[in-house]
Amino acid sequence: MSAGDWNPELYRQFEDERTRPARELLARVLTGVSNALPKRVYDLGCGPGNSTELLVERFPNAQVVGTDDSEPMLVSARERLPKCRFEFSDIASWQPDARADVIYSNAALQWVGDHEGLIPRLFRQLAPGGVLAIQMPDNREEPTHRAMRDLAGLAPWSALIGDAAKVRTKILALTDYYDLLAGAGAEVDVWRTAYQHPMASPAKIVEWLRGTGLKPFVDPLPEAERQSFLAAYEARIAQAYPNRADGKLLLRFPRMFIVARRPA
Repeated sequence: MSAGDWNPELYRQFEDERTRPARELLARVLTGVSNALPKRVYDLGCGPGNSTELLVERFPNAQVVGTDDSEPMLVSARERLPKCRFEFSDIASWQPDARADVIYSNAALQWVGDHEGLIPRLFRQLAPGGVLAIQMPDNREEPTHRAMRDLAGLAPWSALIGDAAKVRTKILALTDYYDLLAGAGAEVDVWRTAYQHPMASPAKIVEWLRGTGLKPFVDPLPEAERQSFLAAYEARIAQAYPNRADGKLLLRFPRMFIVARRPA
């Protein structure tokens, strides 16, 4: 995840929708894990602490540590969970203090490169019986993200944004993650879910994406170009997501889930 001025308030506008996959990932982590077992639990890319809060509630006897490379997000997380430990850290080079019982990462690893090296390295940080749990958006080919890249290739924005294909890591196929972890001796569970989020308007979809996926596209732009980019983007969203019977739009949002357990 690239360090920068992430906006916790903007991110939290859709907190219920963003936390739903975090809960569903945690539910699968709990299979076979007793309440007393985990002692060291890490939340990588914790953001404003919404996912960390789930871990604290589920593992009250564990030391839960949230990490992020955004100071605004860490400030928000510390306000939310003042008794919890939060650290500034880049996932690409992160190392735990000691072997982890749970390494959990909700919607963060898609900002980190070299998954062929990263995923096995994170798995090696687990204690025997430990669990690596990952959820990532798998929406690069959805209309929301194709429109970002298409517009970024047009003037006047292309010269300011640069190579749009590189602004977010292209994640691997689900089977590739299975092979990486199964080859390392893990018990692996992988699955993919496409959520369907009812949204009030194209503007609301744009607002959602401004908190995450749009950020690398609009951040480099001066104000006038930023506003013109967002206007053109909203027009494309309106074309791609028609109104349903109740007047709302359905935002299709695929997500990938990976749970790997190290044998005890």
